[in-house]
Amino acid sequence: MATTDTTALPTSPRAMSPVPYRVRRRVSENRDSSTVELEPVGRPLPAPLPGQFMMMYAFGIGEIAISVSGFTTGTDATITHTIRSVGAVSRALHDAQPGAVVGIRGPFGTDWGLRAAAGRDVVIVAGGVGLAPLRPVILGILADRDAYGTVTLIAGARSRDDFLFGDELRRWADSCTIDVHLTVDVPVQGWSGEIGFVTEPLRRLPLRAQNTTAFLCGPEVMMHNCATELIRKGLPASAIRVSLERNMQCGIGWCGHCQLGPLLLCRDGPVVGYDAAQPLLAVKEL
Repeated sequence: MATTDTTALPTSPRAMSPVPYRVRRRVSENRDSSTVELEPVGRPLPAPLPGQFMMMYAFGIGEIAISVSGFTTGTDATITHTIRSVGAVSRALHDAQPGAVVGIRGPFGTDWGLRAAAGRDVVIVAGGVGLAPLRPVILGILADRDAYGTVTLIAGARSRDDFLFGDELRRWADSCTIDVHLTVDVPVQGWSGEIGFVTEPLRRLPLRAQNTTAFLCGPEVMMHNCATELIRKGLPASAIRVSLERNMQCGIGWCGHCQLGPLLLCRDGPVVGYDAAQPLLAVKEL
C-alpha cells in the first residue's frame, strides 16, 4: 500500500499554544456524546486530514486529544469534534454550547491515507465512538465516489441508542452508494438490524483481497479481531490501517506518555498500518 498522506509535524513552541475557536453548533449524539462544530475566532489553523487529531483545551480545566470527525476548508473553515463525556475536561467540552470559546491546537499525527485507496475497494469497520475518526473517510469517499470501488461500512454499538451520527447513517444506507451494516450487542424491541460483534458481518463479507483497503477504529481488541479476520481472508496486514489512540498528552511526541513500543503515537500515529501494530498489540499489557 502506498505511503500515507501526512502533514509536517509542528515542532516549535508555538505548537503548544492553543488557538481560540468558538462553538458554532452543537448536536447531542447519544446519552454521553456530542458533536461540536468550531469556527476560528481569528486566523484558522491548517485544515486537518482524515484521521488526524487536535488537542482541545477547556479553559481553566485542562486539555485532551480529540480526533477530528469533520472539517470544512476555505473562507468558512470549521473543525468538528465528537466528544464522549468521560472526565472533567471531556465533560466541559461535551457540554460547551454555541458561543462558548475553547482552545485547540494541531492538527497532529498521521492520517488514514485515503487518497492511496483510490481505485480500490474499501472496508470501514467502526466500534462505538470509533465511528467519529472514520466519518471524514466516509465523507471523503462520498465526495468523490467514482474514485473508489465497492465501499462497505460496518458499525457496531452497544445498543440502537448508542450509535453516533444516526441521521447520517440512515442517509448513507438509503443512498445505496455504500453498503452499510449496523450491529448491536443488546437488541431492543423494534431493532431490525444485525446482532453481535462487528466481526460477524465482516466474516460473511466477500472481498477482493488484493484490491481492498481496510480502515479500523474502535477498542483495540475489536481492531485486532477484525484485522485477524481480514488477514484470514487474504488481505495483507499493510493494507489494513488502524487508529491507536493511547494516552496522548502533548500532541507532538515531546512528553513520551503516548509511547507504544517503538512508536510515539502523537508523532508516528495515531493511524498506522497493521503490519506495524500487530506485533505491538500481541504483547500483553504493552
